[in-house]
This record gives sequence, structure tokens and C-alpha cells, in this order.
Amino acid sequence: MSLIVQKFGGTSVGDIERIRNVAMRVSKTFDEKNDVVVVLSAMSGVTDSLIKMAEQAAYSPDKRELDVLLNTGEQTTVAILAMMLKGMNYPAVSLLGHQAKILTNSDFGNARIGGINADNIRKYLDQRIIVVIAGFQGMDSNGNLTTLGRGGSDTTAVAVAAALKADICEIYTDVDGIYTADPNVCKKARKLDKISYDEMLEMSSLGAKVLQIRSVEFAKKYDVPIHLRSSFSLEEGTMVVNEYSDMERLVVSGVTHSKNEARITLKKVVDQPGIAAKIFTPIADAGILVDMIIQNTRAEGLTDLTFTVPKSDFKKAVEIETKVAGEIGAEAVLVDENVAKVSVAGVGMKNHSGVAARMFSALARDNINVLLISTSEIRISCLIEEKYAELAVRVLHAEFGLDK
Repeated sequence: MSLIVQKFGGTSVGDIERIRNVAMRVSKTFDEKNDVVVVLSAMSGVTDSLIKMAEQAAYSPDKRELDVLLNTGEQTTVAILAMMLKGMNYPAVSLLGHQAKILTNSDFGNARIGGINADNIRKYLDQRIIVVIAGFQGMDSNGNLTTLGRGGSDTTAVAVAAALKADICEIYTDVDGIYTADPNVCKKARKLDKISYDEMLEMSSLGAKVLQIRSVEFAKKYDVPIHLRSSFSLEEGTMVVNEYSDMERLVVSGVTHSKNEARITLKKVVDQPGIAAKIFTPIADAGILVDMIIQNTRAEGLTDLTFTVPKSDFKKAVEIETKVAGEIGAEAVLVDENVAKVSVAGVGMKNHSGVAARMFSALARDNINVLLISTSEIRISCLIEEKYAELAVRVLHAEFGLDK
């Protein structure tokens, strides 16, 4: 007997028939003598419709009350699934986030899980009852309902699996695994049998939207194996696990790309201590994430400083930096939204030299100019013109032997 946590996303519970399909999967796992905990998202599109409703009620909805409203999305799906399972003569109980004792901070709309008191969940499991938990939600120390932000149900599932010391956390979605590149961009992309936590963290942060990055962080911290698989197929998916010796030793495991990038350059900035802090502190205070940074030194003690931000924060960032430029005497603020980031990632890069040279040479052969570069121990990212993003993915996929 194993303890299995199964998470089903919005498309997997998009209507009654799809929830019925979930019920069949859950009951099959239970019939195989496993203890089962199910974590559900709201039906596809429901969270967005609730947000629109809130915006009709108030120009800027109160965040606490918005979380109360958004909690109703998952409440619907867990109740329906529990009803279905009981109608099929399976023991089941639905629990909302606060009933499952998922404790968070008070950052409404993007709360962080501080801990889970799993006693209430274990009480039902000890009675061989299927526990159906609402994902995405929790409760702060004052008893307020909270939500975990976009993709929060993945985080709920992995956190619950960690608290229960589950044998595995199965995350069901509308894709059948993790690929070496986006199959919609690269037709030769291959599904990976296994990928390490570190590789998945890099790929999630670089634009791969298969798993929510906070869920992978949780999995790595508590060593929770994740099996990412399709709700609409019985095929095996991809295991996200520790970096074991039997993992396929590829130098590069995947190529990712992101078109959610914008570039900002402050020209002719005085090159002296404290200037960089003046440029980036207001950006940080506004909650804007900065990714790539490069500084080009000019003559006469001046420098050009370039960095990238998400396109969603671009207008706000430009507004901030235009003001900063006036304060520090920069000559101009140059901007470019027509850029993209392409990256290669793989644990094999730790022990292989020359990856960067191969990457830059491959891009150069197809006349793709590199605008900015950033690296980590197992990742290299390049900023390029947006129109070349998909070509760059295919070129790099072939260069590092991922087509084979």
C-alpha cells in the first residue's frame, strides 16, 4: 500500500464529464489498495470569471475579500468530486484549505505556506477515506482565508505530499510530460522520462509553464517525487526527482524560450558607487523582477546599464527609470519590447566545458545576434530579437543532440 497525492488542474476538471473522468482515475488508484489524497483546482476559467465579477463590484477590489471570493472556485470542484465518489460507493470527504489546516502568511493573493497540520487529513486516511482537498487556498494565523497565487494548486499538492510523507505526488494536466522543448515550436522535441529538481526549477523559471516553480522548490526541499502526466491518457509521464546516478547524462536536457521579456537601457550613467542601487531599488520597491543585467563601460567615467523585466511590468518600469534617469543625470532611457529569451539547461553542464561556445556558435551560424547573456551552474540564457525565438529553439535543440 502506498500513500499517493493526486492533483488535477483546471482543464482536468473543466466540466462534469471531466470530473467524472477524475473520479474514475481516483477510484482505480484506491482499488489498488492505495491511500489517496486528491487536490483540485477550480474549473477552467472560473477564477478569471470571479476576478472579473470582483472588478465589476469595485474598481480596486479589497484583497482580503477577493481571496474569500476566489476560494469558492475550488470549493465547487472538491464538493462535486466527493459527491461523485460517494455516488460510486467510495468513501470520500472534501476539505477546504482551512479545514486541511494549510497555514499561510497574510499576503492575500499570493500567500506563502508556513506549515500544514496534517492530523485532520490523517484522521480520514486512517479510516480508508479518500480525502479531496481544495488547492490554491489556505488560512492565516488570524483565521482569514488566503490564496496562493497563480498555479497555487501545484504548490498545495506538493506541500500536502510533504506533510504526509507521501510516496509520490502525481500532477495531472493537459500535457503528457516534460519535453526537451516546446513541441508546438520544435516538432522533434522528445518527452523526458526523468528530470532533476534543479533542471525543472531552471526550466520553470525560464518560461516552461508545465509546473509552478514554488511547487518544485517544495518538492526539492522535502524530496517529494513528482510524476507529471496527462489526465487524458494512461501513458507514463515524466518523473521529477533528485539527481540520481542512473539519470540520462545529457549535457543539455532542455531548451526553453520566453517572449515575456522587455529591455531597458540607461545611457551614459555616471560610473560610481551607489548608482546601481539608485537604479534598481525603486524597481525592487515596486515588486518588479529584474532578470538579465549588463553594464558597458564608456570613456570619461560613464557607463550604459541594460536590464530586462517582464513585459507585464514594462510600462511601470519605464516610468520609474525615466524618473531615476533625471535624478542621476543619465542621458536617455532606451526601451525594446521586441526581444525574447532562449535558454539551455541541464545538470550535465556542471561537468562539461564549452557549452556556451557551442550555443553562441550555433546561433551565429543562423545569424541570430546575442543581445544579453546570463548564466547559472546548469543554465545559459541569451536575449535575442523576438522574431528569431522559435528558430533559435530549433537550432539549439539540434546542436545539443536533443533531436535524437
